[in-house]
Amino acid sequence: MSSTLSSQALRTHRPLAVPLPHVSPRAQVPPLFRHGGLRALPSRSCRLYLGKVTPHTVTLSRRQRFHPGFAAASAAGAAWAGDPAEWRNSEAGAAEETAFGEAALGDPGTYDVASNERWLSQEKARLLTVQGGKVPGGLLLTRGKWQWVERGPSLYRLVGHMSFHNTSSKQEIFIPQVTAGVVLLSSHSINAIRTRVTIAPRHPGGKPAARADGYWAGYITRASESTAMEVTVEIRADSGEAALAHLKAARLDVHYIAYGPHGSLPKAQHVVLPLSFPPTPSLSTALAPAWRSIAPGISVLAVPTHLLCHLDDPLLVLKWYAAPYLQPGDIVTVGETPLAIMQGRFRHPDSVRPGAVARWACRPFHPTSSLATACGMQSLIDVVGAVRVIVAVLLAALARIVLRQRGVFYRLAGQQARLIDDVTGTLPPYDQFITLGPLRPQETVDGLSAKLGCGVAVVDVNDLKKVQILAASSGVDHERLTAALLSNPAGNAEEQTPIVIVRGCSKS
Repeated sequence: MSSTLSSQALRTHRPLAVPLPHVSPRAQVPPLFRHGGLRALPSRSCRLYLGKVTPHTVTLSRRQRFHPGFAAASAAGAAWAGDPAEWRNSEAGAAEETAFGEAALGDPGTYDVASNERWLSQEKARLLTVQGGKVPGGLLLTRGKWQWVERGPSLYRLVGHMSFHNTSSKQEIFIPQVTAGVVLLSSHSINAIRTRVTIAPRHPGGKPAARADGYWAGYITRASESTAMEVTVEIRADSGEAALAHLKAARLDVHYIAYGPHGSLPKAQHVVLPLSFPPTPSLSTALAPAWRSIAPGISVLAVPTHLLCHLDDPLLVLKWYAAPYLQPGDIVTVGETPLAIMQGRFRHPDSVRPGAVARWACRPFHPTSSLATACGMQSLIDVVGAVRVIVAVLLAALARIVLRQRGVFYRLAGQQARLIDDVTGTLPPYDQFITLGPLRPQETVDGLSAKLGCGVAVVDVNDLKKVQILAASSGVDHERLTAALLSNPAGNAEEQTPIVIVRGCSKS
């Protein structure tokens, strides 16, 4: 057997089913999810950037974005679930080869709309699970699809398409006001950098049209209907290329009003846009991260990535960053928080409205617990329900007093109770958000394992030598994997290595 996985195996894309928990019919779950889950594109588009690449500029032209070969390959690829050899011999496969060639992408398709189309088409359904299918004010704004259309020495321009969804089946919801701003994250001063955000409505029928002055004209969304807007983020550097080169990410904060029978409700959506990517994964000694021996026969490799966000399909991320280093028998582990972030399962405390139960239930917890705040506890209540939390708190108190047992609350309240990270629980800019645990981890690892041809596990590890394996595909030796991760090779600071490859922990 070859010492590395074949390129054919790495490019095999079979349907990845990630079912959602039950939500109300009003949740308007897209038909694709109701009838089979999501499928990744059977193409190498996740390894390509359709643009001109120079040391100083990357510009995606209109001609390149709408290349006919690209469209043909993507459209046919979206429904393909067969053998990769058949794919390459098909007309669509030939079109893909012609359109894409052998170019190399500098990121795993984060801003490639064709690559992550299937993943992003399920965003609304995933967002609905964050609050148990309930949407305050009846108006949900998705983070949407984004493209990095201009990357020059002194100008970055990113364009996104975000959608408003009226989740009520009976009520009309008004959108009288929408505003937005940008927060930049950089390793250097940003004093010489200016930002501008423009919002243009993209309503059905085109009316009311976008105004030249940028003013948002109030709009009414009818029951169960949607509308959209195009958001353009421009980042300019007065001092030229150097200032932009140090940027790590931009956080777009969109504030809007949901107006209707409930009154006037201020709401917000937050979009993290990575602006820096690590070197293209390579086996060369100059770029490859270093393997570290943990025990006889067991070694680990912490793989750096960009700042992950809702645009990232976990499958494409693992294929891009982990696949070049994989050998038969390796196990790819992903942190539970990074996976949850890719699933969009984070919310700002301002969007959480703690009730009486949350304020009462959070008091018995240790001050450092993520459930020791009213907002952290309310985030759990929104997912599992108030009754379950009340019962868990009461029985946990009884077990601790009478039986001297700890941890009863987490067993009764469910897996999410252990996985919620309150503010400051992860790296910036997510340190200002409450992050839930990932959605359907077992189904996710099973699907990823089938695609990658290796073991996959979702883990929660910290510097206190605590390892929790949330889910693992078949063939993973849990005991050996736990031992390999005790030293927390991914780190808990800002290492940005959410992927760890473990060698020597397979049962075979």
